[in-house]
Amino acid sequence: MRLLLSLFLVFLLAACAGPQLRGTGDLGLIIERSSGHVTLVDTSARQPYARIAGLGDLSHASAVYSRDGRYAFIFGRDGGLTKIDMLEAKIVKRVIQSGNAIGGSISQDGRIVVAQNYSPGGIKAFDAETLELLSEVSAEYAPGQFSKVVGLADTAGNKFAYALFEGGEIRVTDFSDPRQPVTRRFPAGNQPYDGLVTPDGRYFLAGLFGEDGVAMLDLWQPEKGARKILEKYGRGEEKLPVFKMPHLRGWSVAQGKAYLPAIGRHEVLVVDVATWKEVGRIPVRGQPVFVMARPDGRQIWVNFAFPDNGKIDVIDTLAGKVVHNMEPGKGILHMEFAPRGENVWLSARDDNKVVIYNTESFAKLGEIPADSPSGIFFTSRAVRIGF
Repeated sequence: MRLLLSLFLVFLLAACAGPQLRGTGDLGLIIERSSGHVTLVDTSARQPYARIAGLGDLSHASAVYSRDGRYAFIFGRDGGLTKIDMLEAKIVKRVIQSGNAIGGSISQDGRIVVAQNYSPGGIKAFDAETLELLSEVSAEYAPGQFSKVVGLADTAGNKFAYALFEGGEIRVTDFSDPRQPVTRRFPAGNQPYDGLVTPDGRYFLAGLFGEDGVAMLDLWQPEKGARKILEKYGRGEEKLPVFKMPHLRGWSVAQGKAYLPAIGRHEVLVVDVATWKEVGRIPVRGQPVFVMARPDGRQIWVNFAFPDNGKIDVIDTLAGKVVHNMEPGKGILHMEFAPRGENVWLSARDDNKVVIYNTESFAKLGEIPADSPSGIFFTSRAVRIGF
């Protein structure tokens, strides 16, 4: 009887314990692009705590978070939109919303999730609670002509800014009434390939693939239209073949300057954000893909396109030059800083692992196994505009 009573008490305590208590602000996820999995991680312990299958084609996937950081919304290349509970480590709901998708965003109030699509183009708005489709906005830019949508970013007032690659436009769609969205159109230049909102939420910038320069729209004064900046940074110079499009979403602002990847060049452009004029270029060891600032702005970490995608250069913004080189693995695709910047996580796709480094000493702190990892997304993104 004593043995049976002891076993019953053990079972009762285990049942009452439930899942491990966690704070959502300490969590994150790693996209495993080849297998349709995500690995959930604790950023302080620097350890995984769960792995979830069944997310479809993650070959170019991204994630955003609910305001409280509990739920992640994963946008897959196959058009899948998957809602994950970060605490219970499970899929809440998954819908296939298009044929070919490439990212998305979440509204300022956290109630609307918007996906951007390559095929059939356009954007779609979903209820963040239920993933019910609320509305759809076409990317038709001329009669019968439809464009890929790129660079979607949330802005103030539950609006979203984005660019049309073939259409050469920046658009801003207001989802204040999510079932009756209102869209404004602005000519932007030749083949905008990606976009971002500045950290203060004022400007939307779209990089141009078809010409030198960047299109910029002042979201506080949209009636002035988009204007071109950095038009002459590559004028008259022969570009190198572009092996991978740079990502503006990882751009950086530090010390009153913006640091941007230069297309087809082994350079990082330095721009004065007061005037939006180029004030310098920093030579690096390859064609930059991500140019990301440590949260305090002292360092800029740069990764590269093939054949230099095993390298990382670190720029000191005070010195204005590269101060550290490293080769942490094969196929370094993505970087993510801990919320306060004490360490950085790097996905080494071809080594099937994520490596973690101290950003002061550059010492390796650990690694996490993952199947062809790419994007790394921490819940600290939940409180940042444009992320």
